[in-house]
Amino acid sequence: MKGNPQLPERESRFLAAPIELRAAAEGEESKKVFGYAAKFNARSENLGGSSYQFYEIIMPGAFDDVLNDDVRALLNHESSAILARSKNGEGSLKIGTDSVGLWYEFEAPDTQIGRDLITSLKRGDIDQSSFSFTVEKDGESWESKQEGDGPMIHTRTISKVARLYDVSPVTYPAYPDATVALRSLEQFQKQDTPPQRPSQEELSEVSDWAARLGI
Repeated sequence: MKGNPQLPERESRFLAAPIELRAAAEGEESKKVFGYAAKFNARSENLGGSSYQFYEIIMPGAFDDVLNDDVRALLNHESSAILARSKNGEGSLKIGTDSVGLWYEFEAPDTQIGRDLITSLKRGDIDQSSFSFTVEKDGESWESKQEGDGPMIHTRTISKVARLYDVSPVTYPAYPDATVALRSLEQFQKQDTPPQRPSQEELSEVSDWAARLGI
C-alpha cells in the first residue's frame, strides 16, 4: 500500500492592521467585518533572531491563483470557530486583492462566536489579522546581505502562493510561524555557498596521482 504523499507545510503570518466594522443601514447594527490579511511590497517584522535578521516581502500578484480557493474565515485559526467560508467565490466570505494587499470581508454570523467577535471588535480587543498559506515551489526568492559589521540580513520575497487556507481575526497573535521559511533559507544558503577551496594536503595528493599517471 502506497503511503500518502507529503503535503506542503502551512505557514502563518499576522498583520497588525485595524479590522473594520463596515457601516450598516440606518438603525441596524453593523455586522460586516473587513480587514487586510497581507500587504504588498511591505517588509515584514523581523522573523529571525538577534544574531541575524530575516524579513519577508509579498509581491502583488502572489495571491492571484488562490482567490478562488475554498478559504475559511476562522477566529484564531480554530477550525471549530468558523465565521465564514468562500466556497470558491460563491460563499459567505469574500476575498480579493487591491493596491494595498489581500483583503477579506464577511458578515459575522448570528452565532455565539460571531456575536463575541463583533463585541471584541467594538471594544478594540481584537484588531489584528492572520492568514495561513503555502508557497509554490518556485514562488519565492532569497537575498542575503550584510552591512558593515551588522548582522546578516536575509530577505524572502514571495511571488506565488500555492494555497490559501484561512484568514483569521486574532485575539493575541503568536510569534509568526516561520519554521518552514527558515528551512527554505537553510536550503538557499547551501545552494548559494561557493565551493570550498581544496586544502594543501588534498592538492598534494592530486599532484602525486597526476605524476604517477604521467599527466
